[in-house]
This record gives sequence, C-alpha cells and structure tokens, in this order.
Amino acid sequence: MNATAHLGTGAVIQNSLIGIRDGKINLVADATTAKIDKSSYDEVIDASGKHVYPGLIAPNSIVGLTEIESTRASNDFREVGSILPHIRSLTAYNTDSKIIPTIRCNGVLMVQATPRGGIISGTSSIVQLAGWNWEDAVYKVDDGIHINWPRIQSRKFIDEDQGFAGPLEKNKEYTRQTEELKKLFSDAKAYSEAGNPEEKNLRFEAIKKLFDGTEITYIHSNDVKEIIEAVNFCNSYKLKKVVIVGGRESWMLTDLLKENNIAVIVTRLHELPEHADDDVDQSYKLPYLLQKAGILFCLNNAGDQEATHTRNLPFLAGTAAAYGLTKEQALQAVTLNTAKILGIDKTIGSLEEGKDATLFISTGDALDMRTNHVEYAYIKGIVLELTTEQQALYEKYKKKYGLK
Repeated sequence: MNATAHLGTGAVIQNSLIGIRDGKINLVADATTAKIDKSSYDEVIDASGKHVYPGLIAPNSIVGLTEIESTRASNDFREVGSILPHIRSLTAYNTDSKIIPTIRCNGVLMVQATPRGGIISGTSSIVQLAGWNWEDAVYKVDDGIHINWPRIQSRKFIDEDQGFAGPLEKNKEYTRQTEELKKLFSDAKAYSEAGNPEEKNLRFEAIKKLFDGTEITYIHSNDVKEIIEAVNFCNSYKLKKVVIVGGRESWMLTDLLKENNIAVIVTRLHELPEHADDDVDQSYKLPYLLQKAGILFCLNNAGDQEATHTRNLPFLAGTAAAYGLTKEQALQAVTLNTAKILGIDKTIGSLEEGKDATLFISTGDALDMRTNHVEYAYIKGIVLELTTEQQALYEKYKKKYGLK
C-alpha cells in the first residue's frame, strides 16, 4: 500500500494498491480512491515513500552459465563447434550460482540464459532467478536460436603498449561463412517441407522452428552492412520473428527495421564508441534514437564480466534516461519492452492485473545507483531472501571488530 507504483507501461500511480493472490497480481489501483478489505490478504505492507517496480529482465545473458570467467571449468556457455542450433543452454543453467543473489538485490529477477560462440551458438531459454534446479527456474523453454552474423571486418587485438584494438581488417572468410549459413538454412527448409522424415536431423529439427515462428531468430550484429545482409537473409527464408542483438549502428537503419517489424536488443550502453568519428555519447543516446524512430528495443549487458555486471542493468536504463528517454521509457526498456521482444509479455513485464506477481520494492529510484535499495522482491508472489555472501562477510567482520 501507498508506494509509488511504476507500472512498466509508462504509467505511474503515486499512492498505489497492489494485491497479490496465488502468485498473480489481482489488484492495481489508486489507494486514494479504491477501497479494499485488508483482512482478505495474509499480509499488508505499508510502503509509503517507497517505489514498486516490475521485476527487471536481462536478455542475452550468461548468468547461471558461468561463475568465474577466468576459470574455464566454471564456464558452461560455449559448446565445441561452430554450427550448433540444437544445443540448449537450459540444461547447463546453475541455480546455485553465487552471482544470482547479487543480481536479485538490484531488482533483476529474470534472465534469458543464452549460449555463446560459433556462427550459430544454440538455443536460449528464459529463467527466473529462483528455484532448486533448472526445471524449477525455467519460465519459457527454448525461446529462440542465436546466430552470430559473420563480421565483414573486425579489429584484431594488439599489444597493450600500442593500444587494445588495431585497425579494421577485412574478414577473408566472410563469403564462405555466409554461404555456409545459406546452405544450412536451404537444407533445413527442404527438410521442414518434407513432412516427417524417417531419420531425424537434430540441427534441422531446431532450425525448422524458425520458419513457422515457434521460436525467435536472434541475429547478433552491430555493423550497418552486416545488419542489412542479415535482414535480407531472414527475408529470403521467410523467418517470421527476427530480433537484432547488439545493433550498435541500428539507428541508421530504422526504416528497414520498422518495415520488417524487427526489434533490437541494444548493446551495452557503458561502452566506448566503435569508430573514432562517432559522437562521444553515441552509445548513451542509442536508445533515444530508436525510441524516437518508433523501434521496439530493450537493453542488455553482454560484454566483459557480464554475469557479475548484470546487477548494473537498472543503471544502464538510468543512463538512457539521462540521454533522452523519460524515466518510464527507460524502465520499459528493462521490463515490458524486453518481455515483448522475448514473447512473454502476456504474463510478465508490467504491473497489471492477471500477470505474474514478479516485482520488487525499492526505497528509492531503482534506476539510480545512489538510491536503489531493494527491500522486498517477489517471483510469482513468493518472497525472495535478499542476502548475499558479501553481505554475510560484511556482518561477520563487522561483528568481529566490534563495528556498529
């Protein structure tokens, strides 16, 4: 009761009533006008002066698939091989990861566990950040296949004394790699049209779900030319649901994206511009440019140390709000927009009656690292324990040294 409710739809209720029953939101109303029977609820929380948000969703994430990036044995997000549409990330998801509690403490309650590497990395699934095992945690099984569109040109890592990245160099394997993709999809298309073949081909079985729209085609690409070729590729095979992941230069192609109804999972905002002649704030204002053009987009945190830094997802939205978006538009970029792109918006992503009660209460603005302090968090109405190993160590040594 009485919190400022940020619904995730763009609307805000200053003095709100939010009711939860059987894991669902059954009431969203203005406390100044609505009347309820408090005795019909098991618990009543007076959240005056605080803020309520829908649970944040982290797309394109390796949370639960890695623990320590520098320790190979703890990394389970990349399989051996280059063309692996049938490899599923879900069975590798580890609910006991010590990273997960640190992320929940900042309001991120759901992730898209996504494989990495190769030309086709595999199939992602959407999981809740709670549960004893992956069967408990899974929210949507096998939501889409991830294709890393071959780079036309790229920078090679060079010696630190000279700088971290060298000049752009042409990829001599580009034609071979794209032809390999085209042959694979042509064969898969023929396979899917053949009905029920006697011998099952696991790769083709996975890809045929992209033709009928059962799963989403995620194209990881940043460069203008690469995005254009990827879109033309998807159109040539009539892939029904396509999402660009990264899209650093997608703001130059808004007409093409809009024409083909393609959404963008925007690259991490806290990155340097790609080219020397880019605006210094190009990464920060990319969400605003897409919003202005009417492109559906959301934010992701892929990059160095991305699993541990997923806790910063709300602050990426805060940066977008500082560079053109309103606070509520920025919130949508990590809640409802993400749910729409992942195909789960009917049940999650906003505070609306009938949706899952996956939400959190913060004492301050969740998009501001200075004030975001999550006091309560719920997944499907079940309250989460907001403790981490770091907090336990803090209390242990505070007690040891007699600190207040």
